[in-house]
Amino acid sequence: MIRLHVNVDHVATLRQARRGARPDPVEWALQAEDAGAHGITCHLRRDRRHFQDDDLRRVRERIRTLLNLESSLHPEMIAIALESGADEVCLVPENRQEITTEGGLDVVRERARLAEVIPRLRAKGIAVSLFVDPEPDPLAAAAEVEAEYVELHTGCYANASGEERDAELERLVAAAERAHALGLKVNAGHGLDYDNVEPVARLPHLRELNIGHAMVGRAVFVGVERAVKEMLARIEAGARG
Repeated sequence: MIRLHVNVDHVATLRQARRGARPDPVEWALQAEDAGAHGITCHLRRDRRHFQDDDLRRVRERIRTLLNLESSLHPEMIAIALESGADEVCLVPENRQEITTEGGLDVVRERARLAEVIPRLRAKGIAVSLFVDPEPDPLAAAAEVEAEYVELHTGCYANASGEERDAELERLVAAAERAHALGLKVNAGHGLDYDNVEPVARLPHLRELNIGHAMVGRAVFVGVERAVKEMLARIEAGARG
């Protein structure tokens, strides 16, 4: 069974537009769990543009499923991740000028820092994932630094169409096979929605999908429960082929 981890960052984005208390991403996360989500994902960014420190504390206290925290390698954020109580930390690149994460972590360039950070996270009982582009070099480097998971960046696939999308899907399939051969567990995410998720759900060795923005947008019209259940149905249909 492919696990759906629901990213609640953009509930916080909506709240931060008015710097108020609502909508509360933690309450949204609890409703997503009730609808069948297998885990909750959040990204505490250094600029705190959406999710806030108190949100992280509250979501850890209140959710019943797995908490996946996305974090940059900045020392401040790693210190927070170590004390967060997260079940899994996905290490991601972070650029303050970007609207959302624009690509995978440069694992080759960051090999030394990762070799120092990953054992510290693991010592806290935290599973470590690296958000990577579906290419051989970052996958090989992820295995070298002994990450447990890689999350394949599906953004290029999501932004493509026609034959270009088919080629991007083939690249994801090859990356999933290569990651598995290297002993890495395979997750995927970024830019996935109700129209493009089914082919990704058929990736070999896939364990987990991280999806957020599409479900937050859908929930505006149909509510959290239906938005999550519809996505679960699309993932199941894709996995069945």
